[in-house]
Amino acid sequence: MVKRHLRVGAYAVCVEDGKILLARWAGGEGKQWTLPGGGLQHGEDPYDAAVREVEEETGYTVEIERLLGIDTLHQRNPRWLTHDADFHGVRIVYAARVTGGELRHEVNGSTDLAAWIELDRMADLDRSRLVDTALALDAERPPHGRVIPPR
Repeated sequence: MVKRHLRVGAYAVCVEDGKILLARWAGGEGKQWTLPGGGLQHGEDPYDAAVREVEEETGYTVEIERLLGIDTLHQRNPRWLTHDADFHGVRIVYAARVTGGELRHEVNGSTDLAAWIELDRMADLDRSRLVDTALALDAERPPHGRVIPPR
């Protein structure tokens, strides 16, 4: 029997001067750029989780400006899990702005680099689908908080 695995995460979209703040995830599927953020701790509010995760992964403190939306990912047997799983990820996406701190890389975490990446470099960047979804949420600001992926 395949085990079900639900993971709820909170992420921040920080865009300034034509650049987006990203963290490079170093997981089982290789290295890939993604939004700073991650899983909620038991009992943690998603808002607080997004603020905590940005600081852990980038060194910056942020102020959440607004909820952009929610994205989901459902896949069988993701390589980053150590067991056979029916994985369902629920990703809460906020718009945020940097208010302090200094850019640094996470040590002994799930990411290994943090950087401001030019938005015009997105097409050539090895990135997670979440980056594209978050940028669309930030640009479109849909009232229902969902971007319908193209088929």
